[in-house]
Amino acid sequence: MQFDLPAEIWTQIFDLAADEDILFQPGIPTGMAESAWAKDRIINDWRLRSPQEAMNMLQRRSYATKKAIILTCRRWRELGSEFLFRCLYFSDPAKLLSLCSILDSSAASTSTVTASYGWWTRRIHVSELHPSPTRNVTMEDLENALASIVRHCPNVEIVIVEKPMGPAFGPVADALATYAFRKLHTVQFNLPGDLLSKVIWALDALPLITSACIVIDSPVQDEQECAHLGSATDMRLELPFLQQLSLKGHVGEFVEQAAGWDLPSLRSLSLDGRNNFHDPPDIVEFLKQHGLPLLLLDIDYVPPLDVATILELCPNLLTFSFNADWRLPLQGEAASKLTKHPHQNIATIGLYGLSTAFGVGAFAATGTGSGLGSAHTLLARVSQRSNEWNVAALTRDNFPKLRRVRALSRPMLRDLNRFDGPSRENGGYDRWNKWWNQFADSGIRMEDCTGQFLGTLPQDDEDESSEEEDDDEDSEDEYEDSDDGGEDDEDGGGDGGDDFEDEDSDEADGEGSRGPPLPEGNGRTMELTRLLQEVRAMNESRDEELIARVRIPGPPSPSQDAP
Repeated sequence: MQFDLPAEIWTQIFDLAADEDILFQPGIPTGMAESAWAKDRIINDWRLRSPQEAMNMLQRRSYATKKAIILTCRRWRELGSEFLFRCLYFSDPAKLLSLCSILDSSAASTSTVTASYGWWTRRIHVSELHPSPTRNVTMEDLENALASIVRHCPNVEIVIVEKPMGPAFGPVADALATYAFRKLHTVQFNLPGDLLSKVIWALDALPLITSACIVIDSPVQDEQECAHLGSATDMRLELPFLQQLSLKGHVGEFVEQAAGWDLPSLRSLSLDGRNNFHDPPDIVEFLKQHGLPLLLLDIDYVPPLDVATILELCPNLLTFSFNADWRLPLQGEAASKLTKHPHQNIATIGLYGLSTAFGVGAFAATGTGSGLGSAHTLLARVSQRSNEWNVAALTRDNFPKLRRVRALSRPMLRDLNRFDGPSRENGGYDRWNKWWNQFADSGIRMEDCTGQFLGTLPQDDEDESSEEEDDDEDSEDEYEDSDDGGEDDEDGGGDGGDDFEDEDSDEADGEGSRGPPLPEGNGRTMELTRLLQEVRAMNESRDEELIARVRIPGPPSPSQDAP
C-alpha cells in the first residue's frame, strides 16, 4: 500500500476516527444528565439507555475502531498503537492482569518513559459490568494489578473504578498519589464503609482533583463508627480545586467529616442514597459550611429532608433536584412548603420518585384485581398526594426564574412506555394533564429524563426495527470471542485494557441508524454517530456555561518535562 501522507496527518486522522474527546472531559454525569431511548433487538422493545451506559458503549466502540486501525497494516500499527492505550476500559477485571504484563514488558524494553505504552494513557475505567466469572483471580490480585497499571501511566487524568474494592485499595491510592498526581483531575472509588479512612487519606494525597465520586456500598456497624476512622477522624482536608463532589450509598459519616473541610471551589454536590432507607446524611450542617457557592444540588434519598432550610442555605443555586415523593410540611392546604422566601436563581428543578404519579407500574394500580395488597394501594395514594403537593409548589411565586422541571426517574418513564402513557382509570392522565397545564400557563417546560416533553414516548418505524444492538448481548459475545492468547499482544496492543477486541465485524452489516446519513457509511459508523450525539446531548446538560464562569484553573504541573 502506498502512503502519500506524512505521519502527522495520519495521526490526526486516527484521532478523528477514535473520537474520544468526550471521554477525556472532566466531571462525572449528574442526575440531570439525559438518557436516551434505544431499541432492544432481542426483545423487540424499547429500553432506556442511561448516560453511563452510553459512555461505556462509546468506549467499546472507540476501542473497536482503534483496533481496526492497528490491524490494517504494519505502518498504521506503528502510528496508531498510542491511541489503543489512551483509554483503558475493562468490563472484565481479569483483563487487568493481561494488560499489566503488557505494560511491564513495554516499560522494560524502552529506554525512556515516553516510549512506553502507559505514557499515552489518559483514562482508566474499570466497569461494574462483568458477564463472565473471573477465572481464579482474587480481588486483591486485581487491585494490585490496577496499582501496577497506574504506576505505568503518569499522565492519566481520569480514574473510574465502579467495582467495589477491598483492603488492597491502599496500594491503588498510593500509586495514584505518587505517579499520577500531576494530571489526575477526576476520580471515582467504590468501597465498603470500613475503608472510609483510606478514602479520606487518598483525597488528602490528591489535592489537585476537580471532580470526585465516592461510593460507599455498605454501612459500618454502630460500635465501629469511631474506631474505623482512626487518625482520619476530624481530619481537615484542603481541596482547593474540587468543583464537583458526588456521594452515593451509605455516605452519612463521609458528609459529617466533609462538613469541616476546606472546599472553596465546590459548585456541584450530588447525594444518592441508593438502597439506604435510613439515617440520611446531615446535609444541613454540610451546607452551612459549603452551601453558599453551590450552583447545582442533586439529592436522591428516600427519607425526606428539610428542603426549605436547604434552599435557604444555597441562595446561588441554579439547578436543584429532590425526591417528589417526600412528605413535606404544607404551605396552605394544597402545596408543600419548599421555600421560606422566593428563591431568586433556580432555573431548573429535577424530580425523583413519581413512580405512582401516573397510575402505571407495579405500585400505582389502585383498582381491584391488580394483585396488590391494600398496604400497597395506601402507599400509592399517599405518594400521589405528596407528588401533588410538591408539584403544586413549583410556581413562579416560589421560583421566579424557573424555566424547566424534569422528571428524572427512568423506571417511571419505562412504565409509561410499557403502559402506553398515563392511566385514565387510575387518575394518572388527569394528573399529568393538570401538571402540564400548570407549567404551560407559567411558561415552564415539563420534561422527562431524556430531555423531551414529559409524555413523549418512542415510536416504532419500519426502518428502525434493527437499529439498536443490545449491550448485554454484545458483552456476552465479547467474552465468548475474546481470548488471552498472545496474538494481539504481539501486535503491540494486546488486550489494551479491553475485552471486546475479538468482536465479530460481520455484526455491523445488520445495523441501521436514525442519525444523519454518512457518506459511504455502514451500519456501525452510523450507530456510532448516533451514540456520539447521545453522549454530547448528555454533556450539554451539564450547564457548561455555568461551569465555565466559576471554573478555577488548576495549578501548573510540578514537572512539565518527561522524567
